[in-house]
Amino acid sequence: MGSRGVPEASGGLFPRPRQVVAPGAVHVPEWLPAERRRELVAACREWARGPVPLRHTVLPGGGVMSVRTVCLGWHWQPYRYTRTADDVNGARVAALPRWLVDLGRAAVAEAYEDERAAEAFTPDTALINFYDDAARMGMHQDREERSGAPVVSLSIGATCVFRFGNTEGRGQPYTDVELVSGDLFVFGGPSRFAFHGVPKVYAGTADPDAGMRAGRLNVTLRETGLS
Repeated sequence: MGSRGVPEASGGLFPRPRQVVAPGAVHVPEWLPAERRRELVAACREWARGPVPLRHTVLPGGGVMSVRTVCLGWHWQPYRYTRTADDVNGARVAALPRWLVDLGRAAVAEAYEDERAAEAFTPDTALINFYDDAARMGMHQDREERSGAPVVSLSIGATCVFRFGNTEGRGQPYTDVELVSGDLFVFGGPSRFAFHGVPKVYAGTADPDAGMRAGRLNVTLRETGLS
């Protein structure tokens, strides 16, 4: 931790070891180098402009999510996937690029140390969330997919607390993991439908080397199982 309880940015004095948080859930610190983080930030800025722009998602009860989201491949809206963003502007979302699929496979290979698992992973959608310092994500399950393939999560920018729970409910037991810029988190197998969320983003921990002076980007790659 840095001064005043603020976590150190990526590349601090003390290396952080990889961690198996739960069966099938693996945290790999500082997996993305600065150059790849910069490339992803630049790409996310382009995707945020449209054809379906970055926006706050409106929930069925009328609440508004504090994170802002843009999707690739498939459009996610509570709680389903569609090809067109009928809840935003009716446009079809941008395609998921092949290089991002390849990055997802490399992430699975790294987390699971299993090339066969990586080859079997074919993500067809990306959900990209932008958190400002006040944004949060409540405990939830990723259940809209019809595939049991793992979820790949890439963090860029400000450090956050990632709360990884159990498959039965939103409460304990759960484990809080600090995700720093460049960190990889993959969850699949017995942990694929674990509840998870982001209760805190630390101000003052952004990643200028990646082109971010504030806020956090989270890129999640998934298989929808849809056609």
